[in-house]
Amino acid sequence: MIAHVRTMRPQELAAAAFRLREIGIVLALAGVVVFFGIRADNFLHASNWQDIAQNVSIVAVVAVGETFVVLTRNIDLSVGSIVGLCAYLVAATLAHHPGMPVELVALISIAAGLGLGVVNGLLVAVARIPAIIATLATLAIFRGIDAEITGGKNITAYQLPDRFLSLAASKPLGFPALAWIAVGVAVVGAATLRFVPWARDFYAIGSNPDAARFAGIPAGRRIVTAFALSGALAGLGGFLFASRFPTLDSVAANGFELTVITAVVIGGVNVFGGSGTILGVVLGAVLVATISNGFTLLRLDEFWKIFFNGFAIVAAVTIDALVTKRLQEALRRRRAALLVPAPARAEG
Repeated sequence: MIAHVRTMRPQELAAAAFRLREIGIVLALAGVVVFFGIRADNFLHASNWQDIAQNVSIVAVVAVGETFVVLTRNIDLSVGSIVGLCAYLVAATLAHHPGMPVELVALISIAAGLGLGVVNGLLVAVARIPAIIATLATLAIFRGIDAEITGGKNITAYQLPDRFLSLAASKPLGFPALAWIAVGVAVVGAATLRFVPWARDFYAIGSNPDAARFAGIPAGRRIVTAFALSGALAGLGGFLFASRFPTLDSVAANGFELTVITAVVIGGVNVFGGSGTILGVVLGAVLVATISNGFTLLRLDEFWKIFFNGFAIVAAVTIDALVTKRLQEALRRRRAALLVPAPARAEG
């Protein structure tokens, strides 16, 4: 077994490692369900799982976009502010124009998020500002714009049309509509990363940016594209957020970026870039939302939710660092073996 592992290619080792991560998330989720099922009243009720599915939907949609960015060895800290800003934009638009088609409002929200994502991408790829600094700045800027637009006011559910409010409440085939949207986004995102050539470039850029440039990959354009997709899906997340939580003000989705990043890193997307799957991210989002729901039912202090997210990020990053180190060592050993002449290997 050990000999087989040693002869595996680094790509195969990486795939095996992330399959183990996904299996680990499923096992952890099962343990969490058993624990909260015993300790928390109503946890196993169908209505509670409907709530979890709705909450997972918003996180999963935004996390798919965040995945594109993290794969390129960057990060987008502004997604929470984009969700909040777009959610208020959706609510304000429908409050002032109740007859506007809901589908058109969704497109407006996606377009707004796309524009904000492009701003992030240009700051990182063109202005060469480190992503963590650029998006930390835009997190504050976008939230400030949101505060300026709201003017300290809020929009309540009573001001919104019933056909919009019914979106979150509807359950086609017994499954929340928001969850169906999230499934669709996840499937398209996974297929894009698997089959679309420019999306495969995200992995190459994250694995080795310099080698990707030498190979002719337009790294700058791909990074802008990744941030644009992240912004667009955050815009869609804002639309879903407004339908799920229709009372909105300038602090809507405050801190949401922490939940999204937790789902991404728990889901196995390597923060050092170059590896990860959409399936893992969705599983990570389900685990995070389930634990958060359990904490709420147990009436635990908000501190524990924040503590869990922070601890989970540290643990996941540590695991990623160890896995990356092992894969790099395996790659170096393989290259060294290939460089040794065949007669020398035979003599040894």
